Amino acid sequence: MSKTAAVLSLAFGLGLSGMAAAQSPTALDGVMEKKALRVCTTGDYKPFTYQAPGSDGFEGIDIDLAKSLAKSLGAEAVFVKTKWSDLMADFTSGKCDTAMGGISVTLDRQKRAYFSTAYLVNGKAPIARCADKAKYTSVKAINDPSVRVVVNPGGTNERFARASFPDAKLTLYPDNNTIFDLILKNEADVMVAESIEVKVQEKLRPGLCAINPDEPLQYGELGYLLPRGDDVFKAYVDQWLHLAKATGEFARVYDAHVK
Repeated sequence: MSKTAAVLSLAFGLGLSGMAAAQSPTALDGVMEKKALRVCTTGDYKPFTYQAPGSDGFEGIDIDLAKSLAKSLGAEAVFVKTKWSDLMADFTSGKCDTAMGGISVTLDRQKRAYFSTAYLVNGKAPIARCADKAKYTSVKAINDPSVRVVVNPGGTNERFARASFPDAKLTLYPDNNTIFDLILKNEADVMVAESIEVKVQEKLRPGLCAINPDEPLQYGELGYLLPRGDDVFKAYVDQWLHLAKATGEFARVYDAHVK
């Protein structure tokens, strides 16, 4: 075979391969065909995702946005309850098409799944009793044997607490809906969570104060989990998110749950 013929043969083969890849089914096809967008969410992370005790429904910033994403695909959002400790296992096992609800972008998660474009910059900030607000303004101040740090297990809050406060008294508390009450009841001194969350909890629980939430202890971003390798679905979600922000929809949803 001549060199020219070999090049043409290779190009033809690559072209067929590219066409096959382009025609492979994606999560986008599945959602539109089934008219259902399955969304893994924890339901315990205001203002992003919350399920009231005894309720079948969810509410929050990412719940409203999940419904918007589903509507753009001619589908309904179907919420799949998960826990932070089970989030990645549930998502990668195919229980849902995306995961939404205040999920921090991390390199560890990125190894197992795609993330959408980040939709919020949101680092870790402390929350404590207002009388103790001046005590816990830095990692050094919190990382003390006398300080009782409480944290919900399985997510980035736990990982940050273990890495940052090895000398503090760390307590894992599984109910993220009532965890902040432990501080009010003086059973814990401080919790570190997403800055937007501690702002919301400050409003919901008089006596608690968010500590420097606009100057968090750690830089962080939030995004939506998407199937690894599915470039078509990721491109669609990124474009939908871009338009939601450009048209003001994102801001309206955010303000409805935060301000």
